[in-house]
Amino acid sequence: MSNPNIPNITPTISLTRDQAINLLLASIAMEELGLAHIINADGEKIQYALGTLPGSNHTKSSIKEILAVNESVRDMLETVFKEEMMLNSKLQNVLKLLPDRHC
Repeated sequence: MSNPNIPNITPTISLTRDQAINLLLASIAMEELGLAHIINADGEKIQYALGTLPGSNHTKSSIKEILAVNESVRDMLETVFKEEMMLNSKLQNVLKLLPDRHC
């Protein structure tokens, strides 16, 4: 059996420090937006289970179903909270890269 042949790929990336910082901030913002969508979807899940989602003809769920939805949402919010903690840490580190800020 022969060894794989990996081509020599050496891309040239030319970003300034400011551009790199802006990309880091944009990536954090995009992750925040994704988390906002997840939270919104869980809110709609609760509304659906309770029969209060606008435009839905779903009737109220049983207590057992509502408790299952509640557990699912709680688990997701716990995961979102952990991600928020990591994003806050990333943001604090990126902010340290900025020149002195006047707040």
